[in-house]
Amino acid sequence: MSARSTAPEKRPGFFSQLRSLYTFTHKAFRWLPFMLIGIILVGIAVGVGIGLLIPPVAIWSVILWGVTGLMAGILAGLMVMTRLSTRAMYKQIDGMPGAAGHILSTSLGRSWQSSDMPVGVNPKTQEAVYRAVGRGGVVVVGEGSRGRLTRLVNDERSKVQRVASGVPVTVIYVGHGEGDVPISKLAPTIKSLPKKIDRSTMAAVIKRIDSVSQSLASMPIPKGIDPTKVRAPRPR
Repeated sequence: MSARSTAPEKRPGFFSQLRSLYTFTHKAFRWLPFMLIGIILVGIAVGVGIGLLIPPVAIWSVILWGVTGLMAGILAGLMVMTRLSTRAMYKQIDGMPGAAGHILSTSLGRSWQSSDMPVGVNPKTQEAVYRAVGRGGVVVVGEGSRGRLTRLVNDERSKVQRVASGVPVTVIYVGHGEGDVPISKLAPTIKSLPKKIDRSTMAAVIKRIDSVSQSLASMPIPKGIDPTKVRAPRPR
């Protein structure tokens, strides 16, 4: 009987990650290689120019400044490619179910707490409602059609207001309609909310909401109801 390997799983190296980042970004922006080459050439040109302007002018000095410009150009290219990869990611997930949950769980930082799992969902239409709690209060995020989200959003807002009276509740709809927030601006919009509660109040609100959510999740299903045949409530 062979012993199981206890060696940790090998993570992809820096150059492997860099190649994956380039491939992903290149699919969205076909002009990426030309831009990167241009940035590097500009960096070299600036470096050589500085070497020629600073006396005493010497070959080794020009070469040294050229190499410095090359490194600066590579660094600038990586920074630009990283920003473009973020735009490419937003472009790819825009309109996909679960996109709001992904952004809330990965892009808000430590000042906010959220999850990629929705707190309310319409299984028929895939409209979903997410919740984030932070120093700015509670944010309820609706993903889908405003009309079909009204009941889910109101239910979540009412639940939060019952357990966290006095804490501001902000409702945000993700989309491209009037008054909606594009997925690319969801995280900055939430982060820009003014701070209304301190950290201790934030922790208490999270605890209360989680407690209520767990209680609702643990409620027994009434007899005679088959959970596999339950339909979404029809709008009134």
